[in-house]
Amino acid sequence: MKNKDINQIATHIVAETISTEGVSKPKKNPAAVALGRLGGLKGGKARAAKLSAKKRKEIAKKAAKARWAKKSA
Repeated sequence: MKNKDINQIATHIVAETISTEGVSKPKKNPAAVALGRLGGLKGGKARAAKLSAKKRKEIAKKAAKARWAKKSA
């Protein structure tokens, strides 16, 4: 690193610090993934079955408003 400008040194240090080389994501437990998926598959149907028609309609209206609302930039 001889003859390098202070800005080049700083850039090098930052690049090394934020580098993702050698960093591995932790693996997910397959059993936990399977249980979560199973609950997710059942969840929507079970929730819909216990909701009244009026409540389902309110939820649907709120979702439609959110979906079609203007997004601020």
